[in-house]
Amino acid sequence: MLYTSIKHIHLLAIALSVLLLTIRYVLMMMDSPLLQKKLFKVTPHVVDTILLASGIALIFITGFIPFTAAGAWLTEKISCVLVYIALGFVALKLGRNKIIRSVAFFGALGWLYWAAHLAMTKVPTL
Repeated sequence: MLYTSIKHIHLLAIALSVLLLTIRYVLMMMDSPLLQKKLFKVTPHVVDTILLASGIALIFITGFIPFTAAGAWLTEKISCVLVYIALGFVALKLGRNKIIRSVAFFGALGWLYWAAHLAMTKVPTL
């Protein structure tokens, strides 16, 4: 019961994180002043905190430990998530122009897809 609840919270936080990244990307591409609203400045941090906390809780509940042979897929998933975060940062803040920001945005979605694949299959690439 606890596992299922935490897993659903984690999945909801992932969906919200992707939704917020996408909305913020579209607003940035449109040069919209809405991007400066408090909602888009605070909510992503709250969602990401919930995402991180639920992920850590799932590690403790399941016993899958990153950086071990049994948790190799989790280590790879965490690496994918870190690249997703970095590319999201480039897409929304660091990209020098909209082409670079767009490549970073779609790259972030690709890395997130791979993290989801690893979470579902639990089979590491290497």
